[in-house]
Amino acid sequence: MEDYIYISSDDDEWDNNQDYNNDDDDDCEFDDGFSEIEQQSIGICQKAPSCKVIRKESLLAAQKEDLQRVMDLLSLKEHHARSLLIHYRWEADKVFAVFVERGSEKLYAEAGVTLEGKDELTPTLSTAELTCQICFEDVPVEQTTVMDCNHRFCNDCWTTHFSININEGKSKRVTCMAQKCNVICDEGKIRDLVTAKDPILAEKFDRFLLESYIDDNKRVKWCPSVPHCGNAIRIEDDEYCCEVECACGVQFCFNCLSEAHSPCSCMMWRLWMTKCKNDGKTVMWINENAKHCPKCHHAVEKNGGCNLVRCRCGQPFCWLCGGATGFEHTWSSIQGHTCGIYKEGEKDKAANVRNDLLRYTYYYERYMVHCDSLKLEANMKEKLHSEVLLLEARELQSKDFSWAENGLCRLRQSRRILSCSYPVSFYVFGQSLFKNEMTPKEMEIKQNLFENLQQQLEINVERLSMFLEEPFAEYPEEKVLETRMKIMTLSTVTDNLCEKLYDCIDNDLLVTLEQATHTIARYSSNGVAKASELPN
Repeated sequence: MEDYIYISSDDDEWDNNQDYNNDDDDDCEFDDGFSEIEQQSIGICQKAPSCKVIRKESLLAAQKEDLQRVMDLLSLKEHHARSLLIHYRWEADKVFAVFVERGSEKLYAEAGVTLEGKDELTPTLSTAELTCQICFEDVPVEQTTVMDCNHRFCNDCWTTHFSININEGKSKRVTCMAQKCNVICDEGKIRDLVTAKDPILAEKFDRFLLESYIDDNKRVKWCPSVPHCGNAIRIEDDEYCCEVECACGVQFCFNCLSEAHSPCSCMMWRLWMTKCKNDGKTVMWINENAKHCPKCHHAVEKNGGCNLVRCRCGQPFCWLCGGATGFEHTWSSIQGHTCGIYKEGEKDKAANVRNDLLRYTYYYERYMVHCDSLKLEANMKEKLHSEVLLLEARELQSKDFSWAENGLCRLRQSRRILSCSYPVSFYVFGQSLFKNEMTPKEMEIKQNLFENLQQQLEINVERLSMFLEEPFAEYPEEKVLETRMKIMTLSTVTDNLCEKLYDCIDNDLLVTLEQATHTIARYSSNGVAKASELPN
């Protein structure tokens, strides 16, 4: 096991002979106040997943990019290209792969696309009437419409068919009305017919087609902000298990749309949130004031002096031992109950229930402590900004004070990671999710490794928080420089520990378990990836 750095607050632990006057660091600053070369030398630089913000104004341009690729390569019209992309969930590369491997005929058939064929009826029936095979009415040919599959019906039947599909939310793949025909109808003809009867419904149709780029595209998801900001995020790489930040400031997991929760997997986080919602802050009160019914297992509070209590399900039980009893009792005995006789199995069962509750309480308390600290440290930004303004007003040799706010960014990122590491401990080293996945010896070794990293991260996070809370604007220049180096060093230490914690979870814990189910977003030293703007 590697040794990690513990930062001491004693002055003699620090190397004060280093050069603090780093005025040339401004070329490329990262989160910790180090230059790009320094960052790379200590392994801090890491590539974050690339992502784009798609606003309402840029949604059409984003969709046009993929449409144009397919149209150019396969020489298709726009509505055919859109039908292909919707069928293959807007994966243009998959469209091309199927085209190469299986040919155009299979590609088009599976997507319900038929290239426009010759309408044999038009030359002969230019002035005649046609019997619609849907309503069986005779209508002039000019009041009928033919689709790419050569099926022709009257405009009224087509319009009714289209309107029903749009109102039912099926407008992205409206198929022909003919029996056993799965060809996708021409969106231009749909738009023209529906607009003539209901322009508002036609606008709804266009909106569905436009938003299909988000709803049916695994690379694009709506921002989960509440109230909704109207933005969507597109991942540029094939890395869907990642964390991103929308232009509105909301950080979330792209895979499950929950708040950013790495290094906890999406499944663990969902289970943890459900458990916290159901148990939450009542867990301590229940532990101290209630006992579980032996029949329905609901918590029961005793509101009288008698030790024979009855649950709302009707089951009476002994308050002293928690065992089920009869309801009849006297001063000296309870029907069907002998509380004085020790029963091995019942005691073990009660002990397991209590141990499970105590174990959950242990991890829940630590998770909530760091969540509360994270909320309080959110207010530290204004205080640090004031400290920096005071330092800038002084004529100090060093003019760069970005290390203060960068240190706060590192603190908040590390604090969030630390809080989310406790659900990992709860599930990986418990019996509810990974039962019998590890031998007791393996579990002991891995738990010691993980908790050692977790403890070291916690120690250094608290020290970083302590130094950032100091009134360093009042310090003499020598002590300001000393505080600067302490904050920068602690930022580097916590960054390295966070990376090692992720690596431990991904490679030591999950790789031997159900890694395919429990993937985690990879660690990025620069924090959650901020989505850049997509040009209109």
